[in-house]
Amino acid sequence: FFLFNRPKHHAEFVDTMRCFRKRSMFPFLGFLITFLLFFNLYMDDGFVLEAEKRPLAETLMHPGNSERYAHTFTDLSNFSGTINVTYRYLAGIPLPRKKYLTIGLSSVKRKKGNYLLETIKSIFDQSSYEELKEIVVVVHLADFDLVWCENLVQEITRKFAHHIIAGRLLVIQAPEEYYPSLDGLKRNYNDPEDRVRFRSKQNVDYAFLLNFCTNLSHFYMMLEDDVRCSRNFLTALKKVITSREGSYWVMLEFSKLGYIGKLYHSRDLPRLAHFLLMFYQEMPCDWLLIHFRGLLAQKDVIRFKPSLFQHMGYYSSYKGAENKLKDDDFEEDSVDIPDNPPASMYTNINVFESYDAAKAYSTVDEYFWGKPPSTGDFFLIIFNKSTKIVRIKIVTGTEDRRSDVLRHGALEVGQKAVDTKQGRRCSSYITLGEFKGGSVEADDVDRKIGFDIECVRVVVTAGQKEWLIIRTIGLWTTQPASQF
Repeated sequence: FFLFNRPKHHAEFVDTMRCFRKRSMFPFLGFLITFLLFFNLYMDDGFVLEAEKRPLAETLMHPGNSERYAHTFTDLSNFSGTINVTYRYLAGIPLPRKKYLTIGLSSVKRKKGNYLLETIKSIFDQSSYEELKEIVVVVHLADFDLVWCENLVQEITRKFAHHIIAGRLLVIQAPEEYYPSLDGLKRNYNDPEDRVRFRSKQNVDYAFLLNFCTNLSHFYMMLEDDVRCSRNFLTALKKVITSREGSYWVMLEFSKLGYIGKLYHSRDLPRLAHFLLMFYQEMPCDWLLIHFRGLLAQKDVIRFKPSLFQHMGYYSSYKGAENKLKDDDFEEDSVDIPDNPPASMYTNINVFESYDAAKAYSTVDEYFWGKPPSTGDFFLIIFNKSTKIVRIKIVTGTEDRRSDVLRHGALEVGQKAVDTKQGRRCSSYITLGEFKGGSVEADDVDRKIGFDIECVRVVVTAGQKEWLIIRTIGLWTTQPASQF
């Protein structure tokens, strides 16, 4: 009755309300669209969906028929749509408790050689029992040859069953139907078509791996599938991460090669996955990483020495080409990353450009570079407070500038620091050793001297015509660096 017998003024009222709703909807829609765009850009881990878990025995026995588990993330090239990636769990299931570190590996079938099993073995063998409790290794078998994948899964489960059962090893696969087109890609840099396809697919492989690993741990380390690890690398990593507390970083590097030893906060993985997908056909992944780091306001490379990971493969996953690259900063026992307690640096050697004294003392890949030193010139380290030093190691020169070494010099330690016109200096020194072949190393320092050290000094004992690079200064103390 009411619908057919409304008063005229009611119709005018309805028209007024319609106009009001139209006007009010525009700002609301604008706000909603803006919110959704920023949500897509900055969401961290909300896109990961809960997955129903299966008994581990089933994933070990029937990897080809294993149940699928869905994770979803947004493709930034199309804000209105999502890519639903349903991962196959080929071996293992994730534990509910977050670990400290996830180590991610992506592997495809190679024409020559296969190093994946050796890489997994090295990760576990080089970790202590306590370290194993804090890591999870995720292997993404990214080859579309399902027979190869199934055979490899059988090998992995046979060799590493106890790690799978303990939740330390997961093997996953993102099916081919979820990949973007790999045909007709842009041939940037005049790369041949098959190479463009290879590197573009590799970017997507990594994006799917990163997406999967978002919620597994606090930090994420990317390795390649042909890598050897240093002993107790996790302890060394934790030491470095602790030393960087309070400072901003996006990516820390523990190898100079490729996509090896690159460390991220897990909270950044969604954005990195999106980024690799957006530009998957533009350039190789290691180049994209440089752009990603810069966009998140980390301007400079932060690389630590010694390197914790070494490339061990001889044949590339691309066409089986030879790839014998080695990281000359790698050390098998690099758990003893130096403490280098807080100190000030001084030198009377003429500094070249911005290669100042502090860069020799940093564990980052930097160095001091000075013009030819004369007899009596020095490089001085003065600690903020006296400390017990157990070991000192100083290396000069670099691989590409082998002549810029200290040919004649002495290593000294001092005490009784006093203020002078030239600054704070120690008044008493003891010589620990001479430079040989451009380096010097002293062990058991605390046992050889009877005082806490306030200064470490390098003295040039004979002038030289060559310039001088002090590549690394490493000092090990009797107490953790965090106490300084």
